[in-house]
Amino acid sequence: MTEIENKIEHLKKLLQEYGYAYYVLDKPLVDDAEYDKLFNELLELEKNNPALITIDSPTQRVGGIVLDKFEKYKHQTPMLSLANAFNQKDLKNFNDQIYKEIENNNYNFFVEPKIDGLSISLIYKKGKLHKAVTRGDGIYGEDVTSNVKTIKSIPLVINDKDSYVEIRGEIFLSKKEFEKINKQRQLDEEPLFANPRNAAAGTIRQLDSNIAASRNLDAYLYYFMNRQKVETHLDSLEYLKKLKFKVNELGKLCNSIEEVIEHINFISEQRLQLNYEIDGVVIKINNFDLYEKVGYTSKFPKWAIAYKFPAEIKVTKLLDIFATVGRTGKITYNASLEPVQLAGTTVQNATLHNADFVMQRDIRVGANVKVKKAGDIIPEIIEPIINKDFEALKKFSEVKNCPICKSTLERVDGEVDQYCINISCPRKLIRSMEHFVSREAMNIEGLSIKIIEKLFENRYIKKISDLYKLENHKEELISLDKMGKKSVENLLKAINKSKTNSAEKLFFGLGIRHVGKKTAQLLISIFKDLKNFKDLNITQLESIHDIGPTVAMSVVDWFKNEDNLNLLNELVSLNVNTGYLGQVGSKFNDKISNKNFVITGTLSQPRNYFKNILEEYGAKVIDSVSKKTDFLLTGTDAGSKLDKATKLGVKIIEEKDFEIMLGEK
Repeated sequence: MTEIENKIEHLKKLLQEYGYAYYVLDKPLVDDAEYDKLFNELLELEKNNPALITIDSPTQRVGGIVLDKFEKYKHQTPMLSLANAFNQKDLKNFNDQIYKEIENNNYNFFVEPKIDGLSISLIYKKGKLHKAVTRGDGIYGEDVTSNVKTIKSIPLVINDKDSYVEIRGEIFLSKKEFEKINKQRQLDEEPLFANPRNAAAGTIRQLDSNIAASRNLDAYLYYFMNRQKVETHLDSLEYLKKLKFKVNELGKLCNSIEEVIEHINFISEQRLQLNYEIDGVVIKINNFDLYEKVGYTSKFPKWAIAYKFPAEIKVTKLLDIFATVGRTGKITYNASLEPVQLAGTTVQNATLHNADFVMQRDIRVGANVKVKKAGDIIPEIIEPIINKDFEALKKFSEVKNCPICKSTLERVDGEVDQYCINISCPRKLIRSMEHFVSREAMNIEGLSIKIIEKLFENRYIKKISDLYKLENHKEELISLDKMGKKSVENLLKAINKSKTNSAEKLFFGLGIRHVGKKTAQLLISIFKDLKNFKDLNITQLESIHDIGPTVAMSVVDWFKNEDNLNLLNELVSLNVNTGYLGQVGSKFNDKISNKNFVITGTLSQPRNYFKNILEEYGAKVIDSVSKKTDFLLTGTDAGSKLDKATKLGVKIIEEKDFEIMLGEK
């Protein structure tokens, strides 16, 4: 091995060891800064030596693959669902049925938490992750390999080199990550995920693996399918640990149904302290040899059952229904409740989404209502209690005017949401600024919503550009209640620093409807400067892969608005950067830059070699051929992508053509 190969192998081994300790064992060996330093060192070495990039490299976990759709995959062994038990009687009936089937009654159970996520099947071939497939209908699932590769607790390579190894488990989102995602979605005025399971399922089915990579999914594995190596479920878990998979530590071997019930009670007591959601407990016979003897129904195995925790529902009084205004002017209805203890916390408020939601459920102020926590996180009103006093209560009707500025609300045809369209609405401006300064946007540290409100109330800011004029009021700000010299100096320093951000952060921060972080990054990497957008039309934007008519129209409309252009010009005059500073597209070639490429077949160098070159020229490498693909770079054994490209009339080039495009021949 060369010195560079040795260095790369050493870094890979070190990062895999640190990653396993952090993501699986939850026992970090080094701090984040040290890990990032080593990761970036490996990334640079691989960038300069693309032929040395391997599937097991930690750098291959980052997102980047964009699919047109998920391919169907037939499970070798069906992924069955489980029958449910809701009480001790159901559990004892389950045990009685097994007792009848097993001679000598020699059996025990393994009991473990039922993670509230989505089932996954991992297929390894000769030690390398080959496929990751969802449960689907149990017979056919969807191939979500590109997204599962971003999950850091799932190894890309295992120390079992059999030709086919299948491992099953559950993908989930931690409570912390779930709250983080919903907080950002609330800021972006996107619909909130109801619970971590929905968020995990929505994430694993994203066609863009960059989104999956950003959401920090996790996984517990529990089932090693190659029975010739393990005899019991407990053996299966021990073997998975040896292969460095993450295994839940709350599982326990129980010798009787009484012990099973005792351990269910123990897990139930731990439930609220866990950093992940569980909705029950799974009980299964430990010995695999007994599975066929106990048998199956037409839908479920008889040797396993899921005990479901009862949903905690409380009744409390609805004190008020009030509307709030978001940064885009969207109106959200909320409920004020008499405080009630629910899932370990005191609940006083709940979201009611929109007016249609309230009217369809006939929710009225003054009524007693049933409340639960969706996924034990978001308080939700299920329904009102209908009694003799209910009919006397006033029916709800939607508000007609903005609760802040009193301007008339509007509703777009075909949408359920109402909007305040007054560009001077104070609450819209405050929420817009909150979004503008957030970490994912301009990242102005120290500028909390409370400080924004204080600056607004004292008339130091009325629009976004006023943030960059606060230096003129430094002494006055210091005299404001709870500000102080040091905090004001730090705030002004953070505001000044934000002027040098790459323009995708400003683009996202402007809060243009339907333009999220990913879309802002994509568009600014192509058009290079926000000032260039005022001359674009819908057709130009729609020609870009991943940009549809809704986004295109929203962007064009924003840059046609005179007030918005005045704001942009003012930001420029205040020395706020509007240009793209990223590395992608650092070179230019009119035949390659801003074009969509698909790479297929066997070429003289690994796929990443060509991908890196293309991205240097600002091209986008996508995984599937579509009508928006500009070029298919093809080698030998091209297969179905070549057929599809031919059918769609996509320009097909070989490696020699690519070299000519680069000017190398």
